[in-house]
Amino acid sequence: MFTGIIEEIGTVRRVSDGRLELSVKKVLEGTKVGDSIAVNGVCLTVTSLDGTGFTADVMPETLRRSNLGSLKSGDRVNTERAMAADGRFGGHIVSGHIDGTGTVISKKNEGNAVWVKIEADRQILSLIVEKGSIAIDGISLTVAALDEKSFSVSVIPHTGEETTLLSRRPGDKVNLENDIVGKYVQRLLGSAVPEKEEPHPEMDEEFLLKYGFL
Repeated sequence: MFTGIIEEIGTVRRVSDGRLELSVKKVLEGTKVGDSIAVNGVCLTVTSLDGTGFTADVMPETLRRSNLGSLKSGDRVNTERAMAADGRFGGHIVSGHIDGTGTVISKKNEGNAVWVKIEADRQILSLIVEKGSIAIDGISLTVAALDEKSFSVSVIPHTGEETTLLSRRPGDKVNLENDIVGKYVQRLLGSAVPEKEEPHPEMDEEFLLKYGFL
């Protein structure tokens, strides 16, 4: 489990044969093979590491459902180690399991903040609420505005400096993960819908004979 508070911006060394190699420093502290690190919000398992970075296997399904498949050498990515049991919960519950991607459609300055507007599929938008939480490339953010085709977040200077979000340009793909609480609620409400009732049989002579009333 993660919190969406980015610890370090890493640099892609290489992407090939289902493996992603990153140069990082901070997230190596206390990390060992088998640990989880979120890369642009995608939970990956460390398969090897050295003093300057780590390698993780990336399955085809992950490449299809996220923007990791478009990474190339030199690209910068957001990284976060899995939350320690005694750590502070600074963001929101982030599983590292991406629900899909969105497309940056605009950026607009407002005072010391930057509004970023992102277009997304209806399935993702249905689980977004204004002032609720969403993870964008692994960054825990608050939804500032929402309409039928897109949503917007307002990015403060600290978040802009510590993550890659403001380097994104219109047309760029970003990984999106909905608030897990909303997904569970949607699932439970869907499961609670009663099945269509069968019509009551007509109470005629045949019915009465069948059940021993005649």
